[in-house]
Amino acid sequence: MATKNNSVTEFILAGLTDQPELQTPLFFLFLCLYVVTVVGNLGLITLIGLNSHLHTPMYFFLFNLSLIDFCYSTTITPKMLVSFISKKNIILHGGCMTQLFFFCFFVISESFILSAMAYDRYVAICKPLLYMVTMSPQVCLLLLFGAYIMGFWGSMAHTGSLLSLTYCSDNLINHFMCDILPLLELSCNSTYINEIVVFIVVAIDIGVPIVTIFISYAVILSSILHIQSTEGRSKAFSTCSSHIIVVSLFFGSGAFMYLKPPSILPLDKGKISSLFYTIVVPMLNPLIYSLRNKDVKVALRKTLSRKPFF
Repeated sequence: MATKNNSVTEFILAGLTDQPELQTPLFFLFLCLYVVTVVGNLGLITLIGLNSHLHTPMYFFLFNLSLIDFCYSTTITPKMLVSFISKKNIILHGGCMTQLFFFCFFVISESFILSAMAYDRYVAICKPLLYMVTMSPQVCLLLLFGAYIMGFWGSMAHTGSLLSLTYCSDNLINHFMCDILPLLELSCNSTYINEIVVFIVVAIDIGVPIVTIFISYAVILSSILHIQSTEGRSKAFSTCSSHIIVVSLFFGSGAFMYLKPPSILPLDKGKISSLFYTIVVPMLNPLIYSLRNKDVKVALRKTLSRKPFF
């Protein structure tokens, strides 16, 4: 049976490569990356939940960042692994749109969570005496709710735009997941309006957080430079360094993929860029925050040293 407005009821995901000799090594490579991602993010979630001294606004957002990264990676990687061990990686039209929806939801939510974390660092460094008042539980929940609302709005816009298209005969998606640009390529009607929608939504979902982060760190840098002691400056920089690294990796790879015309970045090369922010970044985030964060290291040691209950 055909789906409404579509003669195509299922798609075939081309995967990362069509070279048979690479399939098995790539399967085990990405399986290992996925395991590290799951263990890292769930481990960080557990650490923050178990240690009361981590129940602060900064770690509240980090908890949600890890939760998003875990869900985000799980939306993409398991289906990607199937492409390495099956002759045809088939996904139903409804399943494809569902994957696209959750992919967009988690990516957009993460971008706004990262901007909320930048605002948190701005308040902590520039207004330390007002920190607990400014970053009250109500404000933190409001920022979190806003991030998820933007994620829902953006994912609805992208998914709704692609649901309006007609897919006629070619159902081979030149990607390892149901992403926006490869699906636009398969449409047999004009995608001009859809491309404008994609550009506007992506510009908002990347532009607003980037502007927020840039302004926050410009003010933070100005405040740090006014700190007299070297030790004080070093401590202030260290509280921001992990977040700056994560932001650079996430927004850099995302902007490279979506804010360049397809003629400049062909889809085959775009797949490599997609790998970075869909597979690598969710894996690196907990590692960056764990290895560069004294509080997390202390919490890990305390948790591991606790006597078991049995």
